[in-house]
Amino acid sequence: MSHITGKSAYESLEQRINRFPQGAPHSETLHKILKMLISEKDAALVAMLPIKPFTVKTASKIWKMNEVLTQKILEELSKNAILLDMDNKGVQQYVLPPPMLGFFEFSLMRTRGNFDQKLLSELYYQYLNVEEDFIKDLFLSTETKLGRVLVQEPVLSNNNAVEIMDFERASHVLKTAADISVSMCYCRHKMQHLDKNCDAPLDTCITFGNVANSLSKYGYGRKIDVSEGMEILHRSYQYNLVQCAENVRVDSSFLCNCCGCCCEGMIAARKFGMLHPVQTTGFIPKVAQDSCIACGKCVKACPIGAIELVNINETSQQNRKIAKINEEICLGCGICVRSCHKDSIFLKRRKEQIITPVNSVHRIVLMAIEKGQLQELIFDNKALASHRAMAAILSTILKLPPIKRAMASKQMKSVYLEKLISKLYN
Repeated sequence: MSHITGKSAYESLEQRINRFPQGAPHSETLHKILKMLISEKDAALVAMLPIKPFTVKTASKIWKMNEVLTQKILEELSKNAILLDMDNKGVQQYVLPPPMLGFFEFSLMRTRGNFDQKLLSELYYQYLNVEEDFIKDLFLSTETKLGRVLVQEPVLSNNNAVEIMDFERASHVLKTAADISVSMCYCRHKMQHLDKNCDAPLDTCITFGNVANSLSKYGYGRKIDVSEGMEILHRSYQYNLVQCAENVRVDSSFLCNCCGCCCEGMIAARKFGMLHPVQTTGFIPKVAQDSCIACGKCVKACPIGAIELVNINETSQQNRKIAKINEEICLGCGICVRSCHKDSIFLKRRKEQIITPVNSVHRIVLMAIEKGQLQELIFDNKALASHRAMAAILSTILKLPPIKRAMASKQMKSVYLEKLISKLYN
């Protein structure tokens, strides 16, 4: 690896990160972040790794080193939360997660002494909240969203409870998870170092499955059972935190409890609400004008500022105020319903149908199609001539004018996408 030095190693790592649908736009700040998280030598090695999960044997062939040394390096990278290690039907595998809901967040999911967490928090704030290119790419670059909001279940009426699907319930996500881990909230921990944090609890970031196992194994999370998960959920309700899960129907990898002031998804919703950076729930709140007294509690409670008090004209020609919800940006979380002591706000099912990807692979492939990167997923190593040819064909299709590309994407999604996923990843 001696030929890869300094900046070029981190540039290679940046290019590797950007082969995945969730990438990281170039910035000097990004390079500073990567240099804090990973050594130059390891950056060069990680830059060579496949997108899909891989074994020690695969990595040893790529790195051209023996398997004992390879495994040692992979374990060290996992201990530093750069890689996730997992058990796939008895086979040990590793994967490089994306930056967000990945190694950016993992770095602040516990207090650590091996680097300056305050400095790292300042760099994250600069890269995510000031420069904004990363946030725009993360939340606005694809039609399929990374995360989706879950409605607060205690506010559901009997009719709502009949209409809601199981996968739209945070309790169902918890109760059906094979493994559960809770970690420190990256967002509020970051803001804590900047003296910008709120008083919401920190231990509210929940992960599931292989992510939970890997994080808890190396001290970035703590294994919990369903009952403790439900306690965290109900405590989050009390703090008016928004439940955000992975935008999938089964096997969600995370369940975040987000505040409107610190958490990246909610900040994005405040700034770019009409562009829908986070998938909404299937519900929308409505205001009963005759009973609303314009107390303003819902305005204060809304995490993204989607409610205001406005004047209305009554038949008596006397003006009074009521709460008005901006349905173009409303997440449908139900916090406003919970905050209304007059029961003047209620939830109704949205008219438009919301399509939720089946699982993580389905979501990733859809996002790859929409970003023109499907060939990166299907032909990861591009080693064979036939693979190179097919990758070139796919690349050509994905570079067509928008209308034709949309037609191709629609056909791929509707005709064989789920079969393709099954063959490639199962």
